[in-house]
Amino acid sequence: MNRLVVTLTAFTVAITVALLGTTARAATEPPADLVLRNGDVLTQDPAHPHARAVAVRGDQIVAVGDDAAVAALVGAGTRVIDLHGRAVVPALTDAHAHLSGLGFALAEVDLRGVASAAECARRAAAAAEKSSRPWIIGRGWDQNRFADKAFPTHAALDHIARPVFFERIDGHAGWANAEAMKRAGITRATTDPAGGRIVRDAAGEPTGIFVDNAMSLVDHAIPTATDAEIEAAILRAQEVVAAQGLTGIHDMGVGLGTLAVYHRLAAAGRLKIRVYALGSAADADTLLAQPPAKSAPRAMLSVRGIKLYADGALGSRGAALLAPYSDDAKNSGLEIMPAATIEALSRRAVAAGWQVAIHAIGDRGNRNALDAFMRAGVKPAQRFRIEHAQVVALGDIPRFAKLGLIASMQPTHATSDSPWAEARLGKERVKGAYAWRRMLEAHVPLAFGSDFPVEEPSLVAGLRAGVERAGWTVDQKLTLDETLRAFTTGAAYAAFEEAWRGRAAPGMAADLTIFDSPAATLTRARVDVTIVGGKVIYERK
Repeated sequence: MNRLVVTLTAFTVAITVALLGTTARAATEPPADLVLRNGDVLTQDPAHPHARAVAVRGDQIVAVGDDAAVAALVGAGTRVIDLHGRAVVPALTDAHAHLSGLGFALAEVDLRGVASAAECARRAAAAAEKSSRPWIIGRGWDQNRFADKAFPTHAALDHIARPVFFERIDGHAGWANAEAMKRAGITRATTDPAGGRIVRDAAGEPTGIFVDNAMSLVDHAIPTATDAEIEAAILRAQEVVAAQGLTGIHDMGVGLGTLAVYHRLAAAGRLKIRVYALGSAADADTLLAQPPAKSAPRAMLSVRGIKLYADGALGSRGAALLAPYSDDAKNSGLEIMPAATIEALSRRAVAAGWQVAIHAIGDRGNRNALDAFMRAGVKPAQRFRIEHAQVVALGDIPRFAKLGLIASMQPTHATSDSPWAEARLGKERVKGAYAWRRMLEAHVPLAFGSDFPVEEPSLVAGLRAGVERAGWTVDQKLTLDETLRAFTTGAAYAAFEEAWRGRAAPGMAADLTIFDSPAATLTRARVDVTIVGGKVIYERK
């Protein structure tokens, strides 16, 4: 027989055997529980950025590729979703949120978008008529929306007999009526606490506005939420979050009581979204006394970080600035936590294996955090985070990369603050504000979130803000791919989860969001389906 014929025959036999082996393996492999096909899967895997189909078995992805690649995994019990070209994104995560805070806000007086103190008072009175709760609690007012742009006073709420306390939209100022101040024992003789300010009138009397740490003077008089109320708030909020396409959140500043509720919900299988929780600064001594508990891959709950505060917020002029506010020459903001305390707690966190995430909004707040981390010997492997990193001196941006810090930022803060941020900061200082592009160019890892309930828990709004930036300081806007990475692989890295979460690839967690349109229109899309651990937790009707 001709040598060429022999060679070709042997080659043909070898290929046939290989194909038969592949078919046999596919035939013996268990079928998938869920298959998504005929779509545009934005895998977040740089080597294979797009795919048409995903197969899921149990809580993990088992195949990603074209439709033919997953066809052999379709069995009699497999649910198959034909995407018809719709986009799918893995592991979309809000890297800075307050889940129970959202849940409580949903049951309280909603002041978001209100344009006057009088309308806030009307809503307070309506709530008092409907509710028998001892205090009227609400959130969302913003004096920047009022005609005079000035802080309101207790007088607007004093016609309500019950105590009233309303948090500002950013959670960094509170508005109390006279009855609330009476219950809290606040008089003109009450002194400002460290890191806080009681706003007073010309005669020295409290106006009813309490900034940053001064809010605690009123908070201590409000009845503490019960475990049942905390649980109801978490469960209420996770339904809203799931409908926004989020498969996980990083919950910031969680108290020990709420952590205990989280553990019970996770053990009972009642958490639908993944929660990476960071404990509160008030509980730092308790948490730092031992290393964080290790979580299994694909766990629904992980507790590994502690949330600290360097300063206040820009909207209430509590963010600590290196120079006075451009629209308030006598005010440079508030340092909520001294740099020495930040350094000491950071040293202990490094030693015990805890991640630190610190709220820092003003350029002085950010510099204080950077200096404290440097003195504490923070290394890149520890993945310390600066939450917000909202106004940073341009020369300080490279220091983030040097220390290996994660810039945990919120795109919708830029769009919400754009009408007044430049008035607070001036034209030069605003160059370091909401500086996403500058952070990326300095090789600083980005993790994106919303800070809900400060902002709406809308993932699509976050994508739109990242890409469009509401037409403001547009040199800092990002591409859609860059924005998606900050909500997926960036958020996974910030939570030490990149080995099992953040990408659509075999072995990764089956956390997937299906939109109602192709990838090119994601900034205006709606969420059709949210999947966590292979389970459909939301489906738009």
